Amino acid sequence: MRLTSIHTYPVKGCHRLDHDGALVQPWGLAGDRRWMVVDADGIGVTQRDTPRMVALRAAVHTGGLSLRADGQPDIDVPEPTGGDQIDVRTFRHRHIPVPALAAGPAADAWLGALLGRPVRLVWLAQPTRHLAVEERPYDTGDQVSFADAYPLLLANAASLDALNGWLAEAGEEPVPMARFRPNLVVEGAPAWAEDDWVGQSLRIGDLRFRAAGPCERCVVTTTDQETGVRGKEPLRTLGRHRNVQQKLLFGLHLVPVDSGPLAMGAPIVVDS
Repeated sequence: MRLTSIHTYPVKGCHRLDHDGALVQPWGLAGDRRWMVVDADGIGVTQRDTPRMVALRAAVHTGGLSLRADGQPDIDVPEPTGGDQIDVRTFRHRHIPVPALAAGPAADAWLGALLGRPVRLVWLAQPTRHLAVEERPYDTGDQVSFADAYPLLLANAASLDALNGWLAEAGEEPVPMARFRPNLVVEGAPAWAEDDWVGQSLRIGDLRFRAAGPCERCVVTTTDQETGVRGKEPLRTLGRHRNVQQKLLFGLHLVPVDSGPLAMGAPIVVDS
């Protein structure tokens, strides 16, 4: 098995960035989901409620973030190290507030024009807990970004092939891996082999990770990551074939044990 692609999402819900390599930190890949757009109540704006987020292209650079979108001028946003601190929540049903720093009115106005409503951009200066302890089988403590649950998400290319086979049988179009927004993609493993990795240790290159559990999928997977157009697949097909205790599963959550560089092509070994 080997690692065949690496991706980050600098702003939660934004279009992906593709990398040849990345730095693994305790809370995930460097630059991954340290920024978030929030509404007037301080609740995260994501593709679940705002498919238009796919139009947002973000790139991390030293000391800040650059934003671009078709039809708008590019904007550079410095890390707001001296900005106002506000309490935000990743989702409305999450009740643990996260202290974040406001990026400022220029970024807010730019994003408001893109999304068509008042929003704010915030930066997570210090990764911290936003889920209650009992919500995760393998708790990552305070080391998590604005990711939904765990620091990293791994997906298996063979599992996508199997899913697309089911879609073809149903007369539906195949879906790309981008629909599942993984950080890491592996090739060389059988379809759904990742189900058996839960609770085990993975070594990717020189780094160790803990397989924390399968990923429950939501409506975001039905959203075309280039256009924002939303359909019914692949959730409908996952519901027929990958429904486990009312959860539609695709992908594997990972928790870093080690920190350091990771590169495409790195071998992957599952420790029993």
